[in-house]
Amino acid sequence: MKAYLQKFNLFSPEDIAELEALGTYQSIKKGAYFFKGGRICDKVAFVFSGTFRHFYHLDSGEEITYCFTLADNFVTAYTSFVANKNTDEHIQALSDASLFVIPKLEMERLIHTKNNWMTFSKIIADRQYIKRENRIFLLQKENAKNKYEHLLATKPEYLQNIPLQYLASYIGVTQRHLSRLRKELSF
Repeated sequence: MKAYLQKFNLFSPEDIAELEALGTYQSIKKGAYFFKGGRICDKVAFVFSGTFRHFYHLDSGEEITYCFTLADNFVTAYTSFVANKNTDEHIQALSDASLFVIPKLEMERLIHTKNNWMTFSKIIADRQYIKRENRIFLLQKENAKNKYEHLLATKPEYLQNIPLQYLASYIGVTQRHLSRLRKELSF
């Protein structure tokens, strides 16, 4: 986490130590939830190890995976966290995970009292917006083959860490269709 935060050139060792004093280290087992929807997300965590999927349920009960969080990133139900609103989003560990969890109230206190944390928050918000916009464009403009090729080119780590059923949901195809695409593109 220190190395991640230092990349922003915003934080002194004291700033990072202050953050570390506000949270707790936790472990989550594969299949367990970091966050279950139906309420407001009141925490954010830095992922030291592990992979998480973010998903919601359709009225039919089908699960739709819309993003993943891998190690060396922060994880939260972002819109709920920022807007202080209930969400249908769930965040589930796809592997055993090690986290540093910070309560929302503590993170907000830092953001509202320290300019460097406010700047960091804006950078993260900007990145989230761009990531989501790019994802929407990809989903709306491209066919399944192009979506899979984009995934191969930009997120090869997903193919190593994420089960096929969740990758299929992520690119908006059936697992069977994704298997055909993988076979077609492996030649």
